[in-house]
Amino acid sequence: MKLLLDTHLILWAAAGAAELPDRARALIEDPAHTPLFSGASLWEIVIKRGLNRDDFQVDPNVLRRNLLDVGYVELPITSAHALAVEPLPPIHRDPFDRLLVAQAISEGVTLVTHDPIVAQYPGPIQHV
Repeated sequence: MKLLLDTHLILWAAAGAAELPDRARALIEDPAHTPLFSGASLWEIVIKRGLNRDDFQVDPNVLRRNLLDVGYVELPITSAHALAVEPLPPIHRDPFDRLLVAQAISEGVTLVTHDPIVAQYPGPIQHV
């Protein structure tokens, strides 16, 4: 199964952080699953790092390289993904999370999130 991780899960997994839920860790480490990261997550990190957010102080270039090196697959943002945001219900205002939901639906992959608000969207979403 292909698993698209939300931005916080990517950051926690890459850092080996204690905040990474055990269920997320088990999914990521399961060889039957392919972990994906979205260009939207790197974009979010760049934006929020530029705003000096404490929880986004990672070099996105190093993060991307490390994710690719350990077997994550990059999911680029396409115009189809952008258009798939429009019919989403207004559950969450965060544009990065809405794009991740749209990507998961468009690509038929499971979005794995720790955010209970994102988990309310219909579609292939797994809350951990």
